[in-house]
Amino acid sequence: MSALSSAALVPETKTPLILALPKGRILTECGPLLAAAGIVPAADCLDEDSRRLRFPTDDPMLDVVRVRPFDVATFVAFGAAQIGICGADVLMEFDYPEIYAPLDLRIGGCRVSIAEPVASAAQDDPARWSQVRVATKYPNIARRHFAARGVNADIVHLNGAMELAPGLGLCRLIVDLVQTGSTLKANGLQEVEVIANVTSRLIINRTALKTQPEAIGAWIQRFRMALESLSINASTCT
Repeated sequence: MSALSSAALVPETKTPLILALPKGRILTECGPLLAAAGIVPAADCLDEDSRRLRFPTDDPMLDVVRVRPFDVATFVAFGAAQIGICGADVLMEFDYPEIYAPLDLRIGGCRVSIAEPVASAAQDDPARWSQVRVATKYPNIARRHFAARGVNADIVHLNGAMELAPGLGLCRLIVDLVQTGSTLKANGLQEVEVIANVTSRLIINRTALKTQPEAIGAWIQRFRMALESLSINASTCT
């Protein structure tokens, strides 16, 4: 019997599904989407000051957990959560085969970009780069991008404060997530190339989709209908 056939025989669980949400900016943007999908979490779920990490919802078969944006994909890939909302940048960085991303939720818009000091950017030509040192929290994205262009990149992995690195001589370039560019500007940096535009995606654990197809499929459909509803409302208001 194939693995898929065996999975089909596993009954739908009576344990609540777990939806992993990212802390920070995207959490706020999730509010209207969750409401449109009919998800009403505990009142403090969207409150960044709350110390709780797991929250019940009005549906006894769905709980919400709130984790760091980079950790959402890991929770879902390893089955700790069956559903999640995750930036495409995180999916690109980790490239977990265990994750299925059926929907672009059209929230959390930003971009993964290359930046360098304004002074050197004025005289630099990215097409002539052959070897560079790059500070980033996206080592895999950066490595793949520069390798595809034939550039030998020495990657310095940082988890934050990327904007300080060029001025302190740690690197020549940074690869970071950019929304408005104001943080770059405040630290004397200039965006010189966009690697990828990013939005948040609905992500699903593939094993959960096989073993609980009705429950997971129903939630995918609810998010799809929520997107359609929000799109219709937005077009009506313009």
